[in-house]
Amino acid sequence: MARSDRKPKSTPASATPKERVLRRRAGRPGISLLRDVMAALRAPDGCPWDREQDHHTLRFHAVEEVYELIDAIEAGDQEEMIEELGDILLQVVFHCQLGQERGEFDFDTVCQRIAEKLIRRHPHVFGDAQVKTVDGVWAQWEKIKRAEKDGTRHERPSALDGIPRHLPALMRAEKLTKKARKAGLLTAAETSALPLTAAQLGRQLFELARHAQGRGWHAEDLLRREITRREKNWKKRERPPQAPASQRGKTTNQS
Repeated sequence: MARSDRKPKSTPASATPKERVLRRRAGRPGISLLRDVMAALRAPDGCPWDREQDHHTLRFHAVEEVYELIDAIEAGDQEEMIEELGDILLQVVFHCQLGQERGEFDFDTVCQRIAEKLIRRHPHVFGDAQVKTVDGVWAQWEKIKRAEKDGTRHERPSALDGIPRHLPALMRAEKLTKKARKAGLLTAAETSALPLTAAQLGRQLFELARHAQGRGWHAEDLLRREITRREKNWKKRERPPQAPASQRGKTTNQS
């Protein structure tokens, strides 16, 4: 039997979210199908749980899905990777649906924003910049990012800014130390390394967590407090912070 070259019938603009889902499912599935499924779940006759959600209630779901993807990658399980990548994509589409309902942004807005950012920050690919090394790419990226944020409410006056507050404490400590090292804020004592192998250091980290638990302390909270203390101290070592770009050049009358 010869293969049919007929295209699936187009979905009328007046179709309900459920109708769009069923018609697309029988045709060509893809991102349009997923977006229609999400719209149907959020519709008045959709799912009660999905209709209850907002950006705030969903915020930790994305974190959980990322950890599950990491498990799948480390296990080398391709089927699980496909499922977990889909779960992460669902989180993106869910937030975009919420934004669309409020008239704030939609999926296309998010895609356009990230595409434009990648083009701006890769002038060695999409422009005339000459960068040949990975270090050069990172330096260029940071320079462009600072220029983009200067004069905005997202401006980062400190070299230590820009680390997500909700990162696990150990990961945050590593990122903060890396930024402080690159900015030349560490003392000689802070740049020294203990003569330990990776396995020995891992055992010490575990023992510290065990001791904290034995004393009824939460190791994560203890490390977060120390991170806050170190960050304050390192920021004091920075040069006097510049005024925000939006205020530079302004003069004030002093009596």
